[in-house]
Amino acid sequence: MPEPITHASPAIVPDTEHRGLVARLPQLPRDLAQLARFDRPIGWWLLFWPCVWGLWLAGEGFCWELLGWFLIGSIAMRGAGCVYNDIVDADLDRQVARTASRPVASGRISSKVAWIWLISLCLVGLVVLLQLRWEAQLVALASLALVAAYPFMKRITWWPQAWLGLVFTWGALVGWVAIRSDRWEVLAALYGGAILWCVGYDTIYALQDREDDALVGIRSSALRLGAKVKSGVALFYGGAVALWALAFWLLREDWIALLALLPVAWHLAWQVLTLDPADPDNPLERFRSNRWAGLLMAAACFVVGNAGA
Repeated sequence: MPEPITHASPAIVPDTEHRGLVARLPQLPRDLAQLARFDRPIGWWLLFWPCVWGLWLAGEGFCWELLGWFLIGSIAMRGAGCVYNDIVDADLDRQVARTASRPVASGRISSKVAWIWLISLCLVGLVVLLQLRWEAQLVALASLALVAAYPFMKRITWWPQAWLGLVFTWGALVGWVAIRSDRWEVLAALYGGAILWCVGYDTIYALQDREDDALVGIRSSALRLGAKVKSGVALFYGGAVALWALAFWLLREDWIALLALLPVAWHLAWQVLTLDPADPDNPLERFRSNRWAGLLMAAACFVVGNAGA
């Protein structure tokens, strides 16, 4: 096994978005917050937005109460997924510079404490689950097998980002079924586009770790695409927009409705055109900008889903 890569101080992970806030916490709460990635809200935004897409495209207005529950559920279950991932990947994380300082990999949090924290977060998710109608509950529970398998995908395929796409955009299915149980062709196109969007943005994210991943044998789409990574991301994003356009058209055969996609399409094009894999900071900035892409797509779904309502 390769020697662990030397890493920065374990106090704060390198890509935290709330360095000052997290640094003020006592050690154990700080480690638990980092373990659930509370210091990096981009993850739960990316989990939350597909829920909103399904909910708003279903055409029942804002649905404020459901939006609130989906937000809580996204924060809790994204945290639970990260804890589970860190438990499974502890040995690999120790060998990658960006992840070597994570609480479980560094030994600051034991596996037992991590499992207790995981169960606690899942209980919050259970409370959210019980707020949904039974059809949506079944759809949400169906994702658990995919979630459990995800950490192992980087060991067996060059495209773990595709599996993440299945998992991380599952909320589009839950959001739709929370309101209605018909027009499956619309939902299929929406979900398919969401998967390609996720593959695109997570390929950008994986650019940060290409050298370390190659060294320790972790597979990723960023490594697989090599010098063609920008073209690959462009293809994924282009496919996402095409499938979203199909979803809108199937729901409402109106060319004007497709104009609602122009802002999100422009934003994704900007990401590709300005992506610089050689710049250490550029990929992370482009990846994080997908919280705005998700918002723009949510606005498009609301406009198309509720037009004429």
